Amino acid sequence: MSDKKFKNISWEELQNMGNPENAPEEPKKKIKANVFLAKSRIRVHLEKKGRGGKSVSIIRGLEMTNAMMKDYEKALKSLCGVGGTQKNGEIIIQGDHRDKIVNYFKSKGATDIKKAGA
Repeated sequence: MSDKKFKNISWEELQNMGNPENAPEEPKKKIKANVFLAKSRIRVHLEKKGRGGKSVSIIRGLEMTNAMMKDYEKALKSLCGVGGTQKNGEIIIQGDHRDKIVNYFKSKGATDIKKAGA
């Protein structure tokens, strides 16, 4: 019973056995957002102008793709329990949630992040 009929083979060996045209492509490496966060100079502003007296937290300085920014927007909206949007390379979150936002980005690996604005 100790004799195995089949041996473990690597992915390269398996591809070499069959038609290489039919073999699935190797998965593309995903660029980690931590790389972008480490490079970015992120500032979290509080603004009330032009919003009927209501305050919003605006995250500026994120240097990443729109898809990644959309993911962060969704995570922040769920973390703060409020609405928000993404416009012109900024993420806008309703209400004053600067402390939560700063702590969230620090936990994700951002190094240069500060609260700004009054």
